[in-house]
Amino acid sequence: MTADPGTGTFRVFGTTATLVVTEPDRLGAARAIAETELAAVDRACSRFRPDSELSSLNAANGAPAEISQLFSELVAAALRAAQLTDGAVDPTCGAALAAIGYDRDFDQVKAAAGTAAGTGGARPGAQPAGLPGWRSVRLDPNRRRLQLTNGAQLDLGATAKAWAADRCAQVITAREGCGVLVSLGGDIAVAGPVPAGGWQVRVTDDHAAGEEAPGQTVTISSGGLATSSTTVRSWSMGGQRMHHIIDPATGQPASSCWRTVSVAAGTCVDANTASTAAIVRSAAALAWLRDAGLPARLVAHDGTVETTAGWPADLPSPEGPRRP
Repeated sequence: MTADPGTGTFRVFGTTATLVVTEPDRLGAARAIAETELAAVDRACSRFRPDSELSSLNAANGAPAEISQLFSELVAAALRAAQLTDGAVDPTCGAALAAIGYDRDFDQVKAAAGTAAGTGGARPGAQPAGLPGWRSVRLDPNRRRLQLTNGAQLDLGATAKAWAADRCAQVITAREGCGVLVSLGGDIAVAGPVPAGGWQVRVTDDHAAGEEAPGQTVTISSGGLATSSTTVRSWSMGGQRMHHIIDPATGQPASSCWRTVSVAAGTCVDANTASTAAIVRSAAALAWLRDAGLPARLVAHDGTVETTAGWPADLPSPEGPRRP
């Protein structure tokens, strides 16, 4: 718990969860709801627990499987993200992530490495030339049946955490009647009554960084905000720097001109879809975000900041100049 009686923090999905409610006396009930919802998501789609539905499906060698309603919804969200981004966000990256060393919970990856940028516990091996592609995932939501073809291996990390933030915010507000902000590793969803002045959110490379870190404070009142970055979930394998955002065309960590992208949208899962796609699209992301009308803040490796669609301008900061 923090000093604020309306705020709670805890660990989940290998990252930090922050829960803020407008009525402090509802925090205990809100946290219980969030923990229940997040545990269900973990059981459905964790790549790092052998008893999850996702692990069972990945081990099924292409055989169709009956799945739960929850897992069906999570896979549907991932396929929608792939379709909306023309495949830039692709859930068939499971084998690619394992091949570059992300084959366990990231806390364990860091522990094996000593630091996030250390030598890592990765096992060198053949690298995929590209992903099997999201069309290899055959979902029948009515019959709740799922099949992976073309050797596809699922990883829902690009959308599941954001989906879970949306879900927690919606359920908490519906049951407790209070306003709520849910942040899962920087994927933020808000719902219900808004506090005076709106929800104040600090946007940085690392959601866990303090106020002194380069970044920007923005205000949101509905929907979601997500930040994707290549700087935090990174490690080294064979002398090469790796990170967790995979380019579907190569099966390798995306080579992007952006180190961090933040996007605001109607839901957290839509914001995360766009921020992840922007990293993969690199320089082409600016036009894509502008055409989509999505407010975004993109930070280049030299600290230069670009914004789109009405995202507020940065105040002068040590991060570097803002291009006009």
